Amino acid sequence: MAGRYFDDWTIGDAIVHELRRTVTETDNLLITTLTHNPQPLHLDAEAAGASEFGRILVNGIFTFGLMVGLSVGDTTLGTLVANLGYDAVVMPAPVFVGDTLRAETTVVDIRQSRSRPDAGIVTFEHRALNQRGEVVCRCRRMALLQRRRAA
Repeated sequence: MAGRYFDDWTIGDAIVHELRRTVTETDNLLITTLTHNPQPLHLDAEAAGASEFGRILVNGIFTFGLMVGLSVGDTTLGTLVANLGYDAVVMPAPVFVGDTLRAETTVVDIRQSRSRPDAGIVTFEHRALNQRGEVVCRCRRMALLQRRRAA
């Protein structure tokens, strides 16, 4: 399904996204090194094994990015003008290599753009859940979306 236009959304709309992704060691290693994050909990099996988690934790930037990415096809693909911001990002549970993540989205606010008559702002609440149904990440994303063109 392609992304929806601003005019297609209503507050309370909810989507359970079909895409799922199992997190790999390569995913974690790449995002951690690409962002120059030297945190041993993400890179050092011995240090992470001695932590309260007992194993390597997946970098939260990957979890956050994957959550948003899993939602794009159903929300903003092809209709996005710009992401205006992310708010209230929380990670209430850890993610480990081998976890399979899925995403859900709810529309929590809609408003016309004050400066662009051809666009409007939709605020999405995204949630990432692991294979046990635990929420591992949540945020609000404000997206400036195109309006449908008048026929």
